[in-house]
Amino acid sequence: MLTEVKRVIRANGKEKFYRVLNSIKLINERQLDQLILMNQYRQLAACNALPNFQDVGFHTYSQTDEDGFLLYIFALIGTTNKKVLEICCGDGIECNASNLIINHGWRGLLFDGDENQLQIGRRIYNFIKTTSNNPPQLVNAWLTAENINDLIMSRGFEGEIDLLSLDMDGVDYWILKSITCVKPRVIVLEYNTYWGPEKSVTVPYDPKFAAKIIDGAYYCGASLQAFVNLGKELGYRLVGSNTRQFNAFFVRDDIAEDILPEVSVHSCLSLYDSSYKLPNQYNFPLISELPWEKV
Repeated sequence: MLTEVKRVIRANGKEKFYRVLNSIKLINERQLDQLILMNQYRQLAACNALPNFQDVGFHTYSQTDEDGFLLYIFALIGTTNKKVLEICCGDGIECNASNLIINHGWRGLLFDGDENQLQIGRRIYNFIKTTSNNPPQLVNAWLTAENINDLIMSRGFEGEIDLLSLDMDGVDYWILKSITCVKPRVIVLEYNTYWGPEKSVTVPYDPKFAAKIIDGAYYCGASLQAFVNLGKELGYRLVGSNTRQFNAFFVRDDIAEDILPEVSVHSCLSLYDSSYKLPNQYNFPLISELPWEKV
């Protein structure tokens, strides 16, 4: 099995090969460290001495530091069924769900449109001891507002789940709006930073939508204010963002409002206020003239 995993990962670059092997070696250490950390968060909550939300991020398998924020949130609010639904997971290893699956025994339903990437993830999950007997479902599908609920329910996910992670680089707003078959307790999603904290806009719905990249600027997704407005309709509040401020965390309104209070859109876009801008922000005029829909 290890030989096959190495062969697959080598075919996709040495960096991924070494990253995954190192991750496998450190699983037991990470499990213990994270369990200790979760217990410390609970003790701090009891003493009303929790750290600032922005200070708890760390990277294990996530793209940046989302793993730390999710561990913090679930340490404070607990879990119900440890079910995670991730939409557009890549290979299923570098994503928001994988740390919870590998180190905390969560059950995962992960979708992506690239079957080659998913094949890599399946082999790795089948190799890792903590997931080999019950690997997550890695499903190849092109998701639309019309098929999303059927695809989720056909794989056994329905009703309350603990986490939904959404990062399509596409019609994310419309997919989130269309999901009715599950009721996540927590949602993490990527937002489009170009519009700042005021505008509530999304790309128009098109089931065949594909992101456009113009000189490093991305035409896809929706503004954070658009997601906040939709979140309020669905019963969720914004509680923070990742350190680099492009992924937002939402918690359902009936859960732990005293511990994880609502924060402003401005606080999750502070990097884009004042005179400082990330390099691709300068290319915003190139995509602002493309179709956007106010929501």
